[in-house]
Amino acid sequence: MIGVIGGSGLYRLLDDVRREHLKTPYGEPSGDVAIGSIADQEVAFLPRHGVKHTLPPAQINYRANLWALKQLGVTRVIAPSAAGSLQAHVKPGDFVVCDQFVDRTRGRADTYYTGPRVAHASAADPYCPQLRELALEAGNNAGVTMHETGTVVVIEGPRFSTRAESRWFAAQGWQVVNMTQYPEVVLARELELCYANLSLITDYDAGLQGEPNVPAVTVAEVERVFAANITRVRQLILDLIPRIPNERSCPCGTAMQGAFIGG
Repeated sequence: MIGVIGGSGLYRLLDDVRREHLKTPYGEPSGDVAIGSIADQEVAFLPRHGVKHTLPPAQINYRANLWALKQLGVTRVIAPSAAGSLQAHVKPGDFVVCDQFVDRTRGRADTYYTGPRVAHASAADPYCPQLRELALEAGNNAGVTMHETGTVVVIEGPRFSTRAESRWFAAQGWQVVNMTQYPEVVLARELELCYANLSLITDYDAGLQGEPNVPAVTVAEVERVFAANITRVRQLILDLIPRIPNERSCPCGTAMQGAFIGG
């Protein structure tokens, strides 16, 4: 089964679905999971912020969301999200297939291993290389502007960055700023799920270097750009899913081997 976690603006993927209301050892996920099919492939869709966007980034139950998908038999997760650009060449309407993250959140429940069993997951290469390659193929085939790598800095939110923070992030060479990629990606790793992020750029962040007149980020602008591109987001996912083979040729399925203290 393929899992899709919808970000801001993407609260529904398929029309013909059955809904599963799941409970997990970590509480309830963001909402019911809608299960349907694309090209004979079973797909489970979960809106990250809830179907009416009632959950801010820090209040999302990331552990329950990933656990619920795993419970259903999901092995791959596609995770589209709205994001801001930190670099002039990464433009609103572009997609970035992130390959690295920098965590600037605080206090989020970010592991399943809180004791007595202790594990240290490797996060050196946190995103699935197989899914990333297939996402790039699907986007390029559709004529979408795809950036094949990118570092996303994940901020706590719900506020947007100050200009000083944004200039700092940009000066590090990071490409994308977002509020939800962490801890979602590392929890997927702990469950040995393949995980790929598709960041739709909705705005230039406030401190973009070399662009002194960049306006402050607003919810209205983010929603406007996402609404204008929602068809492309959905189509990219619909084009990507049939490309995913049954067999995994990546290390994600064995990511936790050797991660446990004392075996």
